[in-house]
Amino acid sequence: MTSSQFVSQSSVPAILVLEDGRHFRGTSYGAAGTTFGEAVFTTGMSGYQETLTDPSFHRQVIVATSPHIGNTGWNDEDSESERIWAAGYVVRDPARISSNWRSRRSLDEELVKQGIVGISGIDTRALTRHLRECGVMRVAISTEVLDPEALRQQVLEQPSMAGLSLVDDVTTPEAHVVQPDGEKKFTVVVMDMGIKASTPVRLAARGIEQHILPATASFEEIERIKPDGVFFSNGPGDPSTADGPVEVLQQVLRAGYPYFGICFGNQLFGRALGFGTYKLKYGHRGANQPVMDRTTGKVEITAQNHGFAVDAPVDQPTETEFGTATVSHVCLNDNVVEGLELRRDGKLVGFSVQYHPEAAAGPHDSSYLFDRFVEMLDAATAQQNPANQQNQANQQNQANQQNQEGTN
Repeated sequence: MTSSQFVSQSSVPAILVLEDGRHFRGTSYGAAGTTFGEAVFTTGMSGYQETLTDPSFHRQVIVATSPHIGNTGWNDEDSESERIWAAGYVVRDPARISSNWRSRRSLDEELVKQGIVGISGIDTRALTRHLRECGVMRVAISTEVLDPEALRQQVLEQPSMAGLSLVDDVTTPEAHVVQPDGEKKFTVVVMDMGIKASTPVRLAARGIEQHILPATASFEEIERIKPDGVFFSNGPGDPSTADGPVEVLQQVLRAGYPYFGICFGNQLFGRALGFGTYKLKYGHRGANQPVMDRTTGKVEITAQNHGFAVDAPVDQPTETEFGTATVSHVCLNDNVVEGLELRRDGKLVGFSVQYHPEAAAGPHDSSYLFDRFVEMLDAATAQQNPANQQNQANQQNQANQQNQEGTN
């Protein structure tokens, strides 16, 4: 179907109804029908394609705070997974035409193609302020049931995001391998909790061969691969329901594998270390969240998408079974924990962040974290291999001798 053949749904009435009874009337944007989910807002000014295809948005209805959406259409390169995971989409002013050299179709067309129900022409600022004041909540969008009270009754029958386990819906159905770009330096097991496509790209660029496993994989499956390290990805749902992956992660830490986690992987790391998790009032979603790296003092502008957070003490380290855990990153807006570090005998053996250093879409301030992971893998590999340690010592002695000769 070409753009010229596409028939817009913009004249079809639609309604959005929140569980507390507040409702907004607009017009259909995307597929006709009825959809349910958790209403959340994202403050990103761009990157709607990456946002909609992020598996972490599974079962959520996304409210775009940026008023004008759809300008660049939809292309075949920027999706973060094979489908749109968002349950619905809410925009104020959809673009009338798409204007980008990579665009293959309009956003509206893609929403219809994938059966995603949306609504346009409503006051998204008022809706966002309501969610900020009252908290995220269950919601419906419909072109079929236009009576707000009747639709609200259906909303109240839907499950809440708190206590919802969703990882099994989004994880890879079977294990597969992503080859490194160029020379292989390390082997890493990637536990797929709903991984975004950009993350394996960033790891592969650093010479990492990735064995991507389903979220249900056992520790024995990890050990059979003999990895140099383990990575847990982002993903949807309530981390308090993921007891299986947490137990596997604890076994990973006991075995001494270097660990790196992102987003959901940060929450599971927190649980593995003995901390709790809790649901934020309205979460952090967008590409403009300020975070301080407390290990360096630098402030990063980060891309985030999370409605849950780790409950860990910010002002003091915590002794755990696996070593000393500290909060490494905090959000400067509300002091929410944005990262954790685990050290054993003073050496970094695991870390995680609550945001998205793969930055798709978003700023690139945090890409150094992938390099930090490589440095940790390098240190762990050298420690395990006496020959490498001796070679490094010989190289250091030669360098010291050359420096002395140069000084003389």
